[in-house]
Amino acid sequence: MSTNAPDRLTLRSFWHDLPREGKLLLSVVVFEFIGTGLVLPFNVIYLHEVRGFALSDAGLLLALPPLVGFLVVGPGGSAIDRWGARRILVGALVLQVISNVVLAFASTQAAAAVALLLSGIAFGVSWPGFQAFIAAVIPSELRQRYFGVNFTLLNLGIGIGGLVAGAFVRVDHLPTFQVIYLGDAVSYLPALFLMLVPLRHVAGRVEHHEEAVARVGYLEVVRRPAVASMLVISFVSSYVGYSQLNAGMPAFARSVGEISTQGLGLAFAANTLVIVLLQLVVLQRIEGRRRTRIISVMAAVWAVSWLLLGSTGAVSGTWAATMLVAASASVFAFGETLLQPTVPALVNDLAPDHLRGRYNAASSAAFQLAQIIAPPIAGFLIGHHLGSVYIGTLVVGCGLLAVLSVLRLEPQLPPGVNGVREAELVADVSATLSPTPKTAAD
Repeated sequence: MSTNAPDRLTLRSFWHDLPREGKLLLSVVVFEFIGTGLVLPFNVIYLHEVRGFALSDAGLLLALPPLVGFLVVGPGGSAIDRWGARRILVGALVLQVISNVVLAFASTQAAAAVALLLSGIAFGVSWPGFQAFIAAVIPSELRQRYFGVNFTLLNLGIGIGGLVAGAFVRVDHLPTFQVIYLGDAVSYLPALFLMLVPLRHVAGRVEHHEEAVARVGYLEVVRRPAVASMLVISFVSSYVGYSQLNAGMPAFARSVGEISTQGLGLAFAANTLVIVLLQLVVLQRIEGRRRTRIISVMAAVWAVSWLLLGSTGAVSGTWAATMLVAASASVFAFGETLLQPTVPALVNDLAPDHLRGRYNAASSAAFQLAQIIAPPIAGFLIGHHLGSVYIGTLVVGCGLLAVLSVLRLEPQLPPGVNGVREAELVADVSATLSPTPKTAAD
């Protein structure tokens, strides 16, 4: 076993190995995403039922953040490479605070649009910004663990926030909704404090020649074979994954499975619980394994999840349909525990330091593009009673994802980037070079 390989994963060993900067970052994750959980389930309700905007107008308003995020992610990645991830994140966190304060008091559609526009700008740059920042402070051998634990804490925070808000808000009492949006604004302040004070010297501008970086545009980055394959995988995984969890699954469960809103809430609670319970166990099992193979397993798991969702049509409107949707969300969560530690670590191990912002931005753009495209397609198929076609396309997409990861991406990756430890690599080489014993048939 290589002396460079980290010890077997436990929470104690992980925390011990983590640099001070990583410990500080993880210490605020739950609090920050409690704020997200406070408002995430109630955005449509707030805009439509509380503020009185037409449902179609509320839908258009909520489409602003992902659309604007997609438009700014490219310039955001370039800015990260030029000025450093920390500066960009400071700006994004400030925008999130302002956005939530404005939204809390947005009595007109114009005010709500301004708030959501600011949120979209922050969203577009914060994902590649945080990925690049984490890569700057977390050693390569710990990144996969870090991304997994971070994802667990993130979901824990969202779950707590959703439970608190669900017990607190009242549709007939505007101040309860204003409180949760102001609470979301406050939740970003600890991370902002970290960036401005204890981590102010971290992840600044990368040392490089400005002219050389300026010549490396996104087109040149995308032309690199492994990057191109990685972007296709990011798009497909987003299309058959989170884009459907957030849009297609609820629509199918309500329209085809005919389950109640309470049943849908149960499914998402089960999703969060599985992630919190399984992520550390999964991290132990995938340590040192090829990341492309983990992605292929994840694709198979998600295919099972969508088949479970599809089967609700046979028992529509029953308790069994609710249980099948909850099972689908739970199986999907298992796939998430495979995805979240793997893909971000792969992207950042593949990226050189001076282009880390562009690599993360390109991956984020592919992910967000799927989130823009998928909901209308899902809505069309489900709305036109083509549920079987909808489920079939997702299962086929999962199969395509598995094939792309193993047959396309894997040969293009250096073993270390693909998660293979030095010891395993030496063993593979030794096995390849060792002469094969002759059999009697020879």
